Amino acid sequence: MQNKPILVFQTDFTYKEGAVSSMYGVVKTVDSSLEIMDGSHELPQFDTWSASYRLFQSLDFWPKGTIYVSVVDPGVGTARKACVAKTSNGYYVVTPDNGSLTHVKRFMGIEEVREIDETVNRLHNKKTEGVAIFHGRDLFGYCAARLASGIISFEQVGPAYPVEEIKEHTIHEPTVEGGSVKGIFEIDDPNFGNLWTNIPLKLFQEQGFKYGERVRLRIFNKDVQVFDEKVLFHQSFGFAEENEPIIYNNELLRIALAVSRGSFKKQYNAGFGPDWTVEFSH
Repeated sequence: MQNKPILVFQTDFTYKEGAVSSMYGVVKTVDSSLEIMDGSHELPQFDTWSASYRLFQSLDFWPKGTIYVSVVDPGVGTARKACVAKTSNGYYVVTPDNGSLTHVKRFMGIEEVREIDETVNRLHNKKTEGVAIFHGRDLFGYCAARLASGIISFEQVGPAYPVEEIKEHTIHEPTVEGGSVKGIFEIDDPNFGNLWTNIPLKLFQEQGFKYGERVRLRIFNKDVQVFDEKVLFHQSFGFAEENEPIIYNNELLRIALAVSRGSFKKQYNAGFGPDWTVEFSH
């Protein structure tokens, strides 16, 4: 028997109430043999940028054919599209079209996108009729289960629409000026308080930065300088003394900041987003 795709879910629901359980119950009701795995249910509330980044972070490490359901949906129940995107490298993403596909489209490519036909691929029963605020259960989870089980094909999800119409966030590119590399903090590692930049390791090393070097690091918040120190650049946290900041390359081969056995975010009151810019120089 051919293996069915794995379903992976990420949301901002948390486990504090029954939303995740209800969503998974719908999947199992459609097909009890489907395998469900968690991405994260701790995404920041309403943060479609973080939803997009976490998809980019993890999707490519799942088996081809995996169906990833991403539900961070501040516009639930409104005119925003609900869709299934087929990536150029063989995955499916079931999500509101609200910016959550930004990184997948840019860095993996989207071959085709279809709007979910709610007349067919929405859960309709006396307990869900009239509910407009739980598309994670009634639309995304249900449609993903039907697709994974083989009840519907990708073409039967609903009508295709142009990939160019997918809603996207702005992705900021790093710059090089006279040997200095400038970028932004794109995202954090919330459990450890690390901050990840948009600067690829390759670009950083092309400017002559080497492991073991102390690099001048300047951080700005809305163009106001909040940090200016020489910081060790190395491969891993253990090369720095406890509570010492370190520049390292993260799991996505991008330059990031940490504090050894501490939190860079807390220790230096820093955050992420386009207001937070960084500059590295010799």
